[in-house]
Amino acid sequence: MVSLRCKMVVKEELKKLGLHFIIVDMGVVDIMENITAEQREQIRNNLLKSGLELMDDKKAVLIEKIKNVIIEMVHYRDELPKINFSDYLSEKLTHDYTYLSNLFSEVQGTTIEKFIISHKIERVKEFIIYDELSLSEIAWKMHYSSVAHLSNQFKKNTGLTPSHFKKLKNKRRKAIEDV
Repeated sequence: MVSLRCKMVVKEELKKLGLHFIIVDMGVVDIMENITAEQREQIRNNLLKSGLELMDDKKAVLIEKIKNVIIEMVHYRDELPKINFSDYLSEKLTHDYTYLSNLFSEVQGTTIEKFIISHKIERVKEFIIYDELSLSEIAWKMHYSSVAHLSNQFKKNTGLTPSHFKKLKNKRRKAIEDV
């Protein structure tokens, strides 16, 4: 689950089945009852109809946790952590970063770094569209070493400079799920 909408869909599906949950959070659901194989399959099918997937495989679950930690960090926190992303991920997921990185690359076909950059760029687009912060404030908030670094990474990922992006009315952000 990568958004509040996803959480709402999961909660609704659980309620429809009469299941009580303790927690529905990014990539984690804790249900009070023991569920049957039939209920599990019903949850799986209902979630698929909404574009969500029930994850059973431990590696797939860990990949989703990596994605969720990154998404939460980039999109839902006011400030990014002061420590390296690699240390942050290792700390949050209690796994060695090399293991997380290798697993992520193997399964996703991209690196954790590129995934983080993609999400940071989407967040930068959001800030540019809202037009409340200057580019140097955005660079500082998103932990870029300089406006030039932010601009170079932005152009590399979008093909546009931040100022050109700001001028475009029809080129908008992607949904978090689509990054």
